Amino acid sequence: MISAVCGALITKTGDRVVVETTGGVSYEIAVPLGVLERLPAEGRSVELKTVLVVREDAWALYGFDQELERTVFQRLLGASGIGPRLALALVSTLGGPRVVAAVREGDIAALCTVPGIGKKTADRMVLELKDRVRDLATAEAATPRGVPAEQAVQALMNLGYGAAEADRAVRAVVSQDGTGEPVDLIRRALHRLTERR
Repeated sequence: MISAVCGALITKTGDRVVVETTGGVSYEIAVPLGVLERLPAEGRSVELKTVLVVREDAWALYGFDQELERTVFQRLLGASGIGPRLALALVSTLGGPRVVAAVREGDIAALCTVPGIGKKTADRMVLELKDRVRDLATAEAATPRGVPAEQAVQALMNLGYGAAEADRAVRAVVSQDGTGEPVDLIRRALHRLTERR
């Protein structure tokens, strides 16, 4: 099992980063939006806590810079109907603490803002995971999303864009131009979205 990857950040594009270890091995790792935003510039040193998901057709690494988000991702994989892509989308769209709060409080509306999560899936998640995330509920879980990129995604959704479309646009501007204040990210993402229409 690969529990962490340390090395130089080679590239960060979309939802994937490539980290090259001192031994010369490069790992492609899928990361949530919040992690992508918090990563240093390319070429700098980085350490990601990872989860290796093995399937018949592929092995995939998912990376997190905070233990809580990795733990939330792992617990989500334990729910029926939640695969790694959906678990990553939940952590990416809501952030780890908000996922915990939504499951604990039965906030179906918040869970349904995530692409691929409908009411039935959200209901099942709450039913199956409520007790399993109880130990993760801290004061941090009750705080609103504070990462600028996550705030920008939420603002775009409030303007009528779909969660997936908003997430893609913000990821693209963070990958290309780096992070910034939420207002700046919203402006750049809106420019990208209107250019494509």
